[in-house]
Amino acid sequence: MAFAALRRLPSASPLSVFARHSFSSAPSSSSSVKVSDRIVKLFAIELDGNKREFIGFSGHTLLKALTNAGLIDPASHRLEEIDACSSECEVRIAQEWLEKLPPASYDERYILTKYSDNRVLNKHGRLSCQIVLDHNLQGMVVAMVEPKPWDTP
Repeated sequence: MAFAALRRLPSASPLSVFARHSFSSAPSSSSSVKVSDRIVKLFAIELDGNKREFIGFSGHTLLKALTNAGLIDPASHRLEEIDACSSECEVRIAQEWLEKLPPASYDERYILTKYSDNRVLNKHGRLSCQIVLDHNLQGMVVAMVEPKPWDTP
């Protein structure tokens, strides 16, 4: 089943990124953002209970930050190319941070319920591919979820 309504970050081709940069010798404007200003520090509770700090960048998804930190398998969103979704990138969000996120869409809630073990939506469960990081989420705590039986070899 395909869910086109689930938000995807636009993929920019290398040429479009290249075209946005100016090669003039004039100093850059004050509106340019340093990489260090985009960093969002996050915490993950791993399956063994250890708390681990990792970073993401404003404007990127939580999935990308978790993948870059080695907390989620990069193949966990292999269905993205065919415009389908599963709950392989599911995480649990601590209550105080859950309230700072936009509400889950109908499609996200459907996916989480469809693929849950007991077909009941966990109110802390979210798809990490649907959470876009910003500085309001600095220090957010997410808990990793046990892989579903069909996700393990």
